[in-house]
Amino acid sequence: MSEQGLIAELERLVSEDRNPRTMDMDLLPTVELLRRINDEDQGVAGAVAKVIPEIAAAVDRIAAAFRKGGRLIYMGAGTSGRIGVLDASECPPTFRVPPTMVVGLIAGGYDALLKATEGAEDSQAKGAEALAEIGLTAKDVVVGIAASGRTPYVIGGLNHARKIGATTVALSCNPQSTIADIAEIAISPVVGPEALTGSTRMKSGTAEKLVLNMLTTASMVKIGKTYQNLMVDLKASNRKLVARAARIVMQATECTLEEAEAALAKTHNDVKLAILITMTGMNLAEARIALEGANGFLRKAIEHGGPAAM
Repeated sequence: MSEQGLIAELERLVSEDRNPRTMDMDLLPTVELLRRINDEDQGVAGAVAKVIPEIAAAVDRIAAAFRKGGRLIYMGAGTSGRIGVLDASECPPTFRVPPTMVVGLIAGGYDALLKATEGAEDSQAKGAEALAEIGLTAKDVVVGIAASGRTPYVIGGLNHARKIGATTVALSCNPQSTIADIAEIAISPVVGPEALTGSTRMKSGTAEKLVLNMLTTASMVKIGKTYQNLMVDLKASNRKLVARAARIVMQATECTLEEAEAALAKTHNDVKLAILITMTGMNLAEARIALEGANGFLRKAIEHGGPAAM
């Protein structure tokens, strides 16, 4: 595409418009400048709220994929790619899942996380290649993230995913975007022009992070990774998380710290099992069988755990 054509395309994007409320930002005292930015941020959650039905549709497809051994794969460039990688990297410690279950791909590879390589986004072929390299299958869900909705790397990835038969989801901050037309499910929170024209790391990036939080958290809830609102499948991999594991057992069972630590010692820091044996009086072998029979859903295992669970 010529430079003139690209400029014409950018002019059609809401996210590239100039914001009339911040035209004087370079004249403002610091406190007022920050208030203007904060005022703009106030509308982001509301924009996300309007697309909850589409987010829900994606969550149901992701949870179904997980149950069948499929993966959730994020792909994007620049800020969008970094946000996807960030969300993916938080899943193993939070939900005790393998790092291959939620994958983040960024144009330019992992070097692009620390150093801007924005030109890497310009190739559709690179997007398709990135998915081919990780062995994309029809069981997987691919979420293409692009604030503009027109990033070639993401377009190429989504087109490849459709050919493979994978579920495709588009996340952009412009209505009727190119990637929305490609994907089966289009999530398009329209946050409007940025406070700093075209700097989509701001409101658009915030909206993307909110949506990804929902996608992974709700999907993990749907496959039994929580009990009530507790992270009962977290991986206690450092001192803080070991302490958090004990606190979660205490919160779930109302036991003492000593009792929580003893249960965690028996289960090798498996929070679900520690809660189950504390609440039901099962031994470890019985608890494993009960949890497996409940498909990993702790609440179901507790409900069928005998008199001590009542």
